[in-house]
Amino acid sequence: MAEGEVPAPPEGFKASNGRGPFSTVNGPIFHRLTDQHVQHAFFAEHRHTNGMGLVHGGMLTAFLDGLLAAAVFRGAERPAVTIHLSVDFLHMARTGEWVIGEARLTRATAEVAFAEGRAFVGTRDVVRATGVFKLMKPRLR
Repeated sequence: MAEGEVPAPPEGFKASNGRGPFSTVNGPIFHRLTDQHVQHAFFAEHRHTNGMGLVHGGMLTAFLDGLLAAAVFRGAERPAVTIHLSVDFLHMARTGEWVIGEARLTRATAEVAFAEGRAFVGTRDVVRATGVFKLMKPRLR
């Protein structure tokens, strides 16, 4: 498969559009919703890897940051920005694998929200994260 050529996403996932310039360059990112989680996925390409040929920790961190923020948006129904992100790297992801993440809102106050999530490849967890997010006022259009 040529670089930049992404196979069909896992069942139920659809391409995410309008994610902003950073995520667009690092994508494509796909999404689906379940009753309990927001789920995102990306196909690991060579451009996502470090010098050892493993998916770069920065890519995984950015992926989880966006995923947790999406869970906050879904649960709190407000946009949010990251205050704190804690990431634990558990295993490796490699080129040619689908990295799937799932996250959920765990708590929200009037101004701050908390979320947790994980990313996995097949049956192995690759990374887990928790985050604290500042809830923003919706933009007036």
